[in-house]
Parts: sequence; structure tokens; C-alpha cells
Amino acid sequence: MSEVVTEAVAQLNAKMDGAGFDGSAKFDIEGEGSIIIDQNGARAGDDDTDVTLTATTEVFKAILDGEMNPTTAFMTGKLTVDGDMGQAMKLSSVLS
Repeated sequence: MSEVVTEAVAQLNAKMDGAGFDGSAKFDIEGEGSIIIDQNGARAGDDDTDVTLTATTEVFKAILDGEMNPTTAFMTGKLTVDGDMGQAMKLSSVLS
């Protein structure tokens, strides 16, 4: 597991503050690995999920740090979404 994924898992779990996510989502960070978010919180993994969001390391970090809005990243093609768009929309509350 890459350092980027390890840091992102810790940051996502802190943002979620012990709460799970109703559904499942995967963040695929290009060249680094994947993070799963589900009812148990965030963890490294590559399981099948309701939705997969793919971005570069830079875009993913900017979203996590609050420097980039996930919807804006999607609309400008910096973030791709494959699967349940409703689940992707729910994630914005987790990321902000």
C-alpha cells in the first residue's frame, strides 16, 4: 500500500469521525491504489463497490484538502465516476 493511500485512509476516517457510509464507494488513485468507503469507514482495498471514482493523486489530494470541489472536478473531467451516481453525490458530504 502506498503512502498516499495510507494518508488518505487516515484523513477520510478522521473526516467521517467514526460514522460509516450508507453504500460503498471506491476511490481509484491512479498509480497509487484504491480506497474503499463503506459502513465500516475507509480502508485500502480493491473490492467491488456501488461506484468507483478515479482521479490523479494531485486531484484526489486537492479534493480531500478542500482545495477542489468534487463536483467541479467531475464537471471538468478531472474526476471520473463509474457506477451509481447517487452514491457519488452522497460522498460529497463525506469529503467536505
